[in-house]
Amino acid sequence: MSVSLWAWSAVMGAVAVMLAVDLFLHRDGHEIGFREALAWSGIWIAAGLAFGGVLWWWQGGEVAGTYYAGYLIEKALSVDNVFIFAMIFTFFSVPTAYQHKVLFWGVIGALAFRLVLIFVGAELLNAFHWTAYLFGAFLIYTGYKMAFKHDGDIDPRRNLLVRIVRRVVPTDPAYHGDRFFTRKGGRRVATLLFVVLIAIEATDLIFAVDSVAAILAITTSTFIVWTANAFAVLGLRSLYFCLAGLLRRFVYLHYGLAVLLGFAGVKLILSETPVGKLPIPVTLGVIVITLAISIVWSMTVTRRDAAAHTAEPDRHRVTPAG
Repeated sequence: MSVSLWAWSAVMGAVAVMLAVDLFLHRDGHEIGFREALAWSGIWIAAGLAFGGVLWWWQGGEVAGTYYAGYLIEKALSVDNVFIFAMIFTFFSVPTAYQHKVLFWGVIGALAFRLVLIFVGAELLNAFHWTAYLFGAFLIYTGYKMAFKHDGDIDPRRNLLVRIVRRVVPTDPAYHGDRFFTRKGGRRVATLLFVVLIAIEATDLIFAVDSVAAILAITTSTFIVWTANAFAVLGLRSLYFCLAGLLRRFVYLHYGLAVLLGFAGVKLILSETPVGKLPIPVTLGVIVITLAISIVWSMTVTRRDAAAHTAEPDRHRVTPAG
């Protein structure tokens, strides 16, 4: 798919406008409630789906289907980001009113990181076809780790980038409103909120490697890969505030995400064999069915466990003798 500079400029401009509108509407740093987050999630999802419609009109159904497959897998993987962001915010005891600002700048960093990774990854796959086997093996291994080593504790203080920042940049281990920097003792120092931002950016960079590799298994069109990433990431903040209180219900979602990563790895390897690339409808079907099964499974089990926990006191209640 050949895309003109005009198309790239139009999409970049649209993303910049949406970010500017979001920043303006949240300039007062108010606490994001569930209803507001839900409304914004609907807006971002509608924007992502609408862009697929534009692609359908402009480039045809196959290109639009490829975009939707990439968008779905990126949106699904972003849920795992939400788990980690919640852990980081809890670890650093970040006030809810400051979390939106951290996530806003985190999204800007995520878009920049992904743009670089996408062009590098696509160039490698186009120039050296054997790298498809490396990317595929990496995705399969990542899926394995997500499925069987998902419950390990994460200590943001052990993050290499966070340790470097705290060692290099003078840091005050306290919050000063929603500021990333402040003045203390006559010199400019970073606040604890800046350390949180670095932790979020560093964690997202790790996730970006997985997600970019997964969507490159679907297509090497940098335009499709980046737009699918961009529209999925733009809704990450609202998704966080929608799901932060419901994460305990999605206890088996990581198994579904692990299956999708493994599937992407196998798909990428098969693309360099006589089997060739799998049809987009097959890819879309696998993504939708896998996510549906893992979500329904999670909700069913947690609802059953909650009902059993509620009924537990009744089992031990002593009935008075008649």
